[in-house]
Amino acid sequence: MDLVLRGARIADGTGAPLFPGDVGVTGGRIAAVAEPGTLTAGRVVDATALVLAPGFIDMHAHSDLQLLANPDHLAKVSQGVTTEVIGQDGLSYAPADDRALEALRAQLAGWNDDPPGFDWSWRSVGEYLDRLDRGIAVNAAYLVPQGTVRMLVVGFADRPPTESELDRMRELVATGLAEGAFGMSSGLTYPPGMYAGTDELVALCAVVGEHGGFYSPHHRSYGAGALEAYREMVEVCRRARCPLHLAHATMNFSVNEGRAPELLRLLDDAIAEGRDISLDSYPYLPGATYLSALLPSWAAEGGLDATLARLSDPDTRERIRAEVEETGSDGAHGVPVDWSTIEINGVRGAEHAHLVGRTVAESARAAGVPPAELFFDVLVAERLGTSCLMHVGHEENVRAIMRHPAHTGGSDGLLVGDRPHPRAWGTFPRYLARYVRELGVLDLAECVAHLTGRAARRLRLPDRGLVRPGYAADLVLFDPDTVADTATFDDPRQPAAGIPYVFVNGVAAIDGGRPTGALAGRALRKPGVGR
Repeated sequence: MDLVLRGARIADGTGAPLFPGDVGVTGGRIAAVAEPGTLTAGRVVDATALVLAPGFIDMHAHSDLQLLANPDHLAKVSQGVTTEVIGQDGLSYAPADDRALEALRAQLAGWNDDPPGFDWSWRSVGEYLDRLDRGIAVNAAYLVPQGTVRMLVVGFADRPPTESELDRMRELVATGLAEGAFGMSSGLTYPPGMYAGTDELVALCAVVGEHGGFYSPHHRSYGAGALEAYREMVEVCRRARCPLHLAHATMNFSVNEGRAPELLRLLDDAIAEGRDISLDSYPYLPGATYLSALLPSWAAEGGLDATLARLSDPDTRERIRAEVEETGSDGAHGVPVDWSTIEINGVRGAEHAHLVGRTVAESARAAGVPPAELFFDVLVAERLGTSCLMHVGHEENVRAIMRHPAHTGGSDGLLVGDRPHPRAWGTFPRYLARYVRELGVLDLAECVAHLTGRAARRLRLPDRGLVRPGYAADLVLFDPDTVADTATFDDPRQPAAGIPYVFVNGVAAIDGGRPTGALAGRALRKPGVGR
């Protein structure tokens, strides 16, 4: 054997009680799970004070570009993540053509940056996956982004597709799945994916289901109308005969305080009827997105230049302001914006650096202008490239949702910006520290199962997510007494404590607490897709 992890307490990813044992690794795979002290190898790691678990699977990641631009990927490997699901929220960089890629680079700069001199030579899903295979730190599974597909075919028009356009979108989704994508995502509060009606989503999800994939929507509202938005997604997948995985499933804003049980009853009823449903969440209260997401959908129609023109017109500005502040835009989840909850955490221009870490309300007071005026001016000056935190969550909802047996973990973490949300660096150790050790919301074995085996089951990965012979050696060793997230809102780029070893396909990414820079990850492809 190449490696033995000796004498650990093993959380095997099933939720079964921990047990002591040795785990041997050969050729990037688990060769044996045996009684402690019985295996030998060229290298032996003493793990007697540690818990050994499958590598964590981040079911909702936004590393699409950063995996390539900064492939050592310390934010994720340092917290024990060995697989990420990318292509989220209906917006990513494949499939694309030259026109769509230019629009995507601008729209997603607040999520992924737009590094100068970067090589954008791929266009198809398969080419993007091949690019990942050149060397990344963790494994990556891709979802076909529905908003990108709509952008390619319909553009930024707010209208139903023609029959031929719908056929073309079906073809693009089918091709992406045939090339290795695991399913399809949507961002139904982001243009242009938000312009899709229910029937359009059903038509695309039917293709996803036929190809053995799943649908992962960021649905139309996490605020007012949240339950109705969840019901629409359940109905879409019922009609399409497609499995459903609800992205960053939560109930936010004051209108939903204490209402998580209503969501869980809705899901339990659907599961009891035979629906295949899972969900992910992050263990924090604030959300994160780009600042322009608060705009109403009609204001974003036509793309970047059309949006900027509206924001520069006084009469249109006033119409947008009234909708954002008084009635609640669809982009702001139907809730009138409270500017004291919107914190700018990333800007593109140095002239706006003083806004970072302050709410829109605070910065507007300091500037002596109405909050909406500052909001509009920053969006125009930064060409919509500003990112923000939204302090709209509720602890009781977070805890209730993470207890659900269909729950998995997802960071929804943005890696760029001046002060990115700490969930990008801290999600998985925070589950183990705060919600297992400190609060006892989940026991350790159950929490590990949420973060590993259940996620692998949703992805239908036949050889990951469990500690079993023959499985890929994606493994993490952590100290259950000291594991902790150290990333904070003021200092978010901090690696986890108490995770001394992380192995990706049998290669150490974290070794004795030190990052190795190894690039042993690869693009995963949906089971059944050949290479």
